[in-house]
Amino acid sequence: MKFGVVVFPGSNCDDDMVYVLEELCGGQVEKVWHKKYSLEGFGPEDCIILPGGFSYGDYLRSGAIARISHIMEAVIKHANQGGYVFGICNGFQILCEAGLLPGVLLANENQKYISRNVHLRTETTNRLLTHSLQQGQVLTMPVAHGDGRYYCDENTLADLKANDQILFRYCSENGTVDDTTNLNGSVDRIAGICNEAGNVFGMMPHPERASEAIVGLEDGRILFENLFKIPMEAV
Repeated sequence: MKFGVVVFPGSNCDDDMVYVLEELCGGQVEKVWHKKYSLEGFGPEDCIILPGGFSYGDYLRSGAIARISHIMEAVIKHANQGGYVFGICNGFQILCEAGLLPGVLLANENQKYISRNVHLRTETTNRLLTHSLQQGQVLTMPVAHGDGRYYCDENTLADLKANDQILFRYCSENGTVDDTTNLNGSVDRIAGICNEAGNVFGMMPHPERASEAIVGLEDGRILFENLFKIPMEAV
């Protein structure tokens, strides 16, 4: 699997992503500039990463302008052909704006920017990103967002549950999920989801900022290592 890390004006986690994928995981990584019209050299077995940051200064709405960047038509085509796409924080917002993931990311319920470590409960192990985890396993990694409140209507939420598309929920250190752990007001405490086909992933917390011992958190690295191992049941 080769990785393409898309760089938009305002991206600020692209180098972090390259470092984790290349230096820590030993992957082949290429930066992809937002003005490109194609993903030449990438196939359906490869993964395109939309990193965190503030694409286009978050003008209009977080991810709304990045969604109409030249490269996004190629990203959409890649996903529709079965290629892997992973959006983190601003990348998650862009994927929702592009219609590759259902729902939308709204302003945090407290109307404040939130930057701190959070706990996430693993809700499924039937997806590539989570296949090596245990259901209910708690991971710790940071969030850094002002528009991280995931929202979808009741019918969409029912579909997410029925199709096993909820990857993570915000929780306590021991895995309890309730209103006290829902830091941004997300519907059903959702922190990450995938599409029904299971090849497009989005999450608000930052696994790339929790991938080596020197920063005190390593749980995020598990997710990236999972992308290198494609079990038949996760495809």
